[in-house]
Amino acid sequence: MANVLILGANGQIAKLVEKQLLDETDHQLTLFLRQANRITVADPKRETVIEGDATNRQAIIKALDGIDIVYANLSGKNIEDQAKAVVGAIDRTNVQRLIWISTLGIYDEVPGAFGKWNHQQLDGGYLEPYTAAAKVVESSDLDYTIIRPAWLSNKDIVSYETTEKGEPFKGTEVSRKSIADLVVKLINHPSQAIRHSLGVNQPNTDGDKPSWY
Repeated sequence: MANVLILGANGQIAKLVEKQLLDETDHQLTLFLRQANRITVADPKRETVIEGDATNRQAIIKALDGIDIVYANLSGKNIEDQAKAVVGAIDRTNVQRLIWISTLGIYDEVPGAFGKWNHQQLDGGYLEPYTAAAKVVESSDLDYTIIRPAWLSNKDIVSYETTEKGEPFKGTEVSRKSIADLVVKLINHPSQAIRHSLGVNQPNTDGDKPSWY
């Protein structure tokens, strides 16, 4: 049994992770989000809700009390500031394990026509903060795993493969359920993929863009 802190607990993937952890494990969960009233606790015996801002280092330090693993499901143009707050807070505690959700394209690793399309879609300052946030995580001494999903779908499927940093990204899309499954596997087996940055895609989805475009 582990004590897991979920930062950004109201996110779509985070909710899937929460459900899977409750259904399949006996882990204790701390759900951290900006507005606590936006979330309904499914199991009061195993879940604690903390309202806070992920750019507030002191708030995160307080939430880290007794925590074994941090799963950060954060987003937004201030993602670099959130990364600095999270890493800085963890550095003040005995916690070491961090699972960090990022996005594809932060290393300019997406090849071909899809890579060009992806860059055009994410142009306008979207990728730069995520690239900077990943650098903050990678520059830390934490046992991190960065997850870089392909374009996300709500398909009811768990099917994915991974690529490492430095390898060309594969595929164009992946389901949120698949990303949640990977997060749960890393929580259950925290010694896996330490200090790795994993691209994640559904196999056989190569193309110029995701299937729904």
